[in-house]
Amino acid sequence: MKRILLKLSGEALAGDKKTGFDEATVMKVAKQVKILVDEGIQVGIVIGGGNFWRGRSSENINREKADQIGMLATLMNCIYVSEIFQSAGMMTQVLTPFECGGFSKLYSHERVGKYFAHNFVIFFAGGTGHPYFSTDTATVLRAVEIEADVILLAKAVDGVYDDDPKSNPNAKKYDEVSIQEVIDKKLAVVDMTASIMCMENKMPMLVFGLNQENSIVNTVKGDFTGTKVTV
Repeated sequence: MKRILLKLSGEALAGDKKTGFDEATVMKVAKQVKILVDEGIQVGIVIGGGNFWRGRSSENINREKADQIGMLATLMNCIYVSEIFQSAGMMTQVLTPFECGGFSKLYSHERVGKYFAHNFVIFFAGGTGHPYFSTDTATVLRAVEIEADVILLAKAVDGVYDDDPKSNPNAKKYDEVSIQEVIDKKLAVVDMTASIMCMENKMPMLVFGLNQENSIVNTVKGDFTGTKVTV
């Protein structure tokens, strides 16, 4: 792998607190990503906003406004995690698909190339910049745009199951599953729009548990215990 797109779950970054940030968890992620960067791997990152905002569960807020709040939640996450990464010795930049004052730079393909060429870790905040699209869709979109080799999905669960393992102790974990099967069985790896984008653009995914020891580095180096989603 020469270039990866890492999707981090906001809830996973919150650790046991479930909301906000758990700095110890974020620092563990930073140390792992630094190992990859030091080995010459280019890393782009998308972070969900679920540790701050789940707007779709509200019946009293317009969907467009709810999604805009969610975009800002991802920006807060990216700014925070970016700062932790810098404290761990990496150069970082936050890019957004909309102007955001001094908080970020405006996303462009040219900027991505420039920052990767100088060994920056790039955070893609703000989703796609449009309502009705999730951070799953933003993840696949950015992965395709930056020509990533693979998407790494670091979640609170350790792979893809045929049912929710939190509520069903007999849920079966897949070692490998095709994106077509994900779509047909509605396995909820990523949402339907993102799944179809992966299939159409032949973008593979590796799904694993963020909280497993050295899970990001192990996944990149082939010591993988999650689920491979093939195309």
